[in-house]
Amino acid sequence: MEPADPTDQRLDERPSATEGEGERKVSSALEALLDFYISAGADGWLELDPADAFSLSEAPRPAAAPQAGRMAPAAMQSAMQSAALAAPARQMPPQSQQARSAPPMHPAPAHSSGAPVGGAAVVPGDEVVVAAREAARSAATLDELRETLARFDGCNLKLTAKSLVFADGPADAKVMFVGEAPGREEDARGLPFVGRSGQLLDRMLEAIGLARGEVYITNVVPWRPPGNRTPSPQETEICKPFVLRQIELVRPKVLVFLGGASAKALTGVQDGILRLRGRWLELPLGPDAQGATIRAMATLHPAYLLRSPVQKRYAWRDFLAIKAALDEASGS
Repeated sequence: MEPADPTDQRLDERPSATEGEGERKVSSALEALLDFYISAGADGWLELDPADAFSLSEAPRPAAAPQAGRMAPAAMQSAMQSAALAAPARQMPPQSQQARSAPPMHPAPAHSSGAPVGGAAVVPGDEVVVAAREAARSAATLDELRETLARFDGCNLKLTAKSLVFADGPADAKVMFVGEAPGREEDARGLPFVGRSGQLLDRMLEAIGLARGEVYITNVVPWRPPGNRTPSPQETEICKPFVLRQIELVRPKVLVFLGGASAKALTGVQDGILRLRGRWLELPLGPDAQGATIRAMATLHPAYLLRSPVQKRYAWRDFLAIKAALDEASGS
């Protein structure tokens, strides 16, 4: 009988390809979970080991042990009753009687303007939308509009966002891009489309001969919603006057909606983005524009293209149409 080869044992101890693949899947899943927590706003932890709060709340509480020198409950109750009968009746102090006879306090009504009072979030009313329109209309330049928006307290998203994400690009840009709302990277840097979606947008612009410094980029909502949630219709309606004023002040030759949300918010169309994209629309300007309109087109949002790369061919067609429209406007 031949002696066993020691290398056979070492080969058997090596992890198999299946085990290595399983470890990689677990590692990828943990990275995805961490990315989800960070996107949701979690930036730290309280304990190293997780605790099931539901099971802790349902667990029976241990009975408190009787302490030495204390009377038994029955004896204590009997002694208190005897003392109450023997003691003379005492009058309530005047201040206590006044406190007991005072009517119950009612919570103060919400501020009529709907603006956060003292840093607390309140439910805004219709008057906040009117105030937003008046504030936006009062700005004569983009710098004034930015300062006005920074002072505006009618949107509760301002309370949770780190920074105001106003816009990026020159005031005389020929093309303007409008998204829905900033994300985590945008909120941290105070600029729109600087994360992965922004990097893809930069490459798409380069493909049609445009640099990022030549275009104007903004969002309908200038503050990041908590956890990157979708802005509510009320939040969108409050912020809409400011982005419409930006469009009026920039007066681009071509307006591009990045995604269906911004197109629906500013034009009122209800078609999905796959049916809406690639179609030319006319966006009317404000009452001071004397009936002037701007050519607009909706295209797929870069974040959607990152999730569905197969749809990039449609975005490429849209960008070619945008380039042709810009060339036509420059030649006229």
